Amino acid sequence: MGAAVGVGLVGLGTIGTGVAKVLRRNADVITQRLGFPLRLVRIADLDTVRDRGIDLSGIRFDADADGLIRDPEVEIVIELIGGYDAARRLTLAAIEQGKHVVTANKALLALHGREIFAAAARRGVEVAFEASVGGGIPILRSLREGLAANRIASIHGIVNGTTNYVLTEMEKTGEPFEGVLKRAQELGYAEADPSFDVDGIDAAHKLTLLLAMAFGAQLTYKEVPTEGIRGITPLDFEAAAEFGYRIKMLAIGRERTGADGRRAVEARVHPTLIPEGSLLAKVEGAMNAIAVHGDAVGRTLFYGAGAGELPTASAVVGDLMEIAREVRRGSRGRVAPLSFLPDHLEPLPVVPLGELTGRAYLVFQAADRPGVLGQIASALGEHGISIESVLQKPAAAGAAVPVLVFTHPAREAALRRALATIDRLPEIAAPTRLVRIEEEL
Repeated sequence: MGAAVGVGLVGLGTIGTGVAKVLRRNADVITQRLGFPLRLVRIADLDTVRDRGIDLSGIRFDADADGLIRDPEVEIVIELIGGYDAARRLTLAAIEQGKHVVTANKALLALHGREIFAAAARRGVEVAFEASVGGGIPILRSLREGLAANRIASIHGIVNGTTNYVLTEMEKTGEPFEGVLKRAQELGYAEADPSFDVDGIDAAHKLTLLLAMAFGAQLTYKEVPTEGIRGITPLDFEAAAEFGYRIKMLAIGRERTGADGRRAVEARVHPTLIPEGSLLAKVEGAMNAIAVHGDAVGRTLFYGAGAGELPTASAVVGDLMEIAREVRRGSRGRVAPLSFLPDHLEPLPVVPLGELTGRAYLVFQAADRPGVLGQIASALGEHGISIESVLQKPAAAGAAVPVLVFTHPAREAALRRALATIDRLPEIAAPTRLVRIEEEL
C-alpha cells in the first residue's frame, strides 16, 4: 500500500462536517479504490468550540487557515467556506503554495474562475469543483469526460433545491409564496436570507459553470439574464395545470449563432412552464435534475440530491480521490478542468432575451368592464402576437380581474413592446406578468 496523501479542510460547516464523516466512515473503501489512504491531517474553522458530532482525534483543528495552507503535510486543500473574497484569497494562496484545491464554491468560480484556473495552470496544480453544481450528482464529470465526444445542443436544469421545494409545495397546497418560503426556512431548506436562491442568483452561478463545460463559454454569472420566483402565485399553478404544464425554475443554455453569424450562447434563469409529461416536470421537493442533449448520445437526464451534508460531501471526496490518484501517479492535467482546453475557452456573447422566440403565459390584472379583453387582444395583434388560449378568473367585487393568456410562439422583443402598450391602458391595474413556456425538453 502506498503512502497516505495529506488533506487539509478549510471550513467545518455542514458540508465540511460531511466530508470529515465520509473520509472517516468510508476510509476502507477509499483505500481499496486508490491503493493508498487519504489522511485528513488538519482542519481550519473560525468556530473551534461547537460540537459537530464527529470524532476529530488525531486531526489538528484550529482557526489558522493560512497555517493549514503552508503546512507541508497538506498536499490537497479543500475550500468549503463559501462566499467570494476570503475564499478567493485562500484558494489563490493554496495554489501559489503548489497545493491542489477542491471546492464546492460555485459563487467563487462563477465570478473569479478565470483568474483561479489561470493561476492553477501556471503552478501546475489541479482545481476540482464537482460539488459546485448539483450536489452529489456527477454532472460536471459527465460533461467533462462521459459526454466529451458530443457537441452539446442544450442544457435544461433544475439546479436549486430551495426554489424547487417552494414551487412544489405551492403547487400541492395552494399556499402563497411567502407562507411556503417561511415553512422552507423553518425546515432548513431555505436560508434566513433566501435571496440567492429565490432570486435565481445561485442558479445563475451554476449555469455559468455548465456553459463553460458544455460550450466553452467564458462568462460570469452577471451576464446571465436572471429572474426569481417571488412573483409566482397559486393562480399560476391552476392555469398551468389546466393546460398541461407545471412550473419549474430552470437554468437554460443552448449554443446559438449570433446576428453576425458567429458563435453565441443562449443563457437564462427564470421560472418556466414545462409540459407535465416531461421528466423534469416530475422532479419534486428539494431534488435537482439536469437534462443534457448531445448530438451523439441524444437526451440524457442526471437526477439526485442537489444539496445536503452527505450528498455534497460525496462529490467533494470524489474530487479528492481523483486528484490524489494523479498526485501518486505523478501526472497533472489529465483532463482540462472546464472540459475545453484553456485556449479554446472564449467569451461568447449571450443572445439577448428580446431575440428569442417562444410561447408565453401572460397575467393581466384588468378592470371588469366590457371591451377590455378586446383592447388586450388588439394590442397583442398589432405587434404580431397571436393568442392561443384565454382564461378569465373570478375576482371580488370591484377588484381587478385576472386575465390569463397563452400565446403562440412570438419574438420576445415584440411581446415586450405589446405589454408596454397594454400596461399603459387605464383599464390595467398592475404590470403584466410574463412567464416563458419551454417545450423542447
